[in-house]
Amino acid sequence: MMVLTASDVTLRYVFNRPIVGSFDLTEYMMAVVVSFGLAYCAFFKGHVSVDIIVSLLPRRAQAVIDGTTGLLGIFLFALITWQSWVYMKLLFASGLESTVLLIPRYPFAGLICLGSAFLTLALISNFLEFLSRAVQK
Repeated sequence: MMVLTASDVTLRYVFNRPIVGSFDLTEYMMAVVVSFGLAYCAFFKGHVSVDIIVSLLPRRAQAVIDGTTGLLGIFLFALITWQSWVYMKLLFASGLESTVLLIPRYPFAGLICLGSAFLTLALISNFLEFLSRAVQK
């Protein structure tokens, strides 16, 4: 993606010959990379958390905050998964395509839906792990 964008910029300004459809390709690649990247990062617990204030609270309050944010994340990404599924069906029915390369948009909306579903499953897994740790204590 970076090579495509850098090449497009170089060709555009040096030779006045941009890569046709590079914006379309970058847009689609970004959607897939971000949606699956978020799920991958959640699965391996790689997200950064800033707990400067939360670390000052008692352990019980920290657990309540962790549980609440976990449930909110599950709810939010379940909603995103559902709405991206609805959007994918709408794109399929309308036959909407990219502006330059005329690539159908619905497969990429489907990949966003799949990435969101994986993220939701990873968040559910993390939440269940949190609950099992909380019960053991």
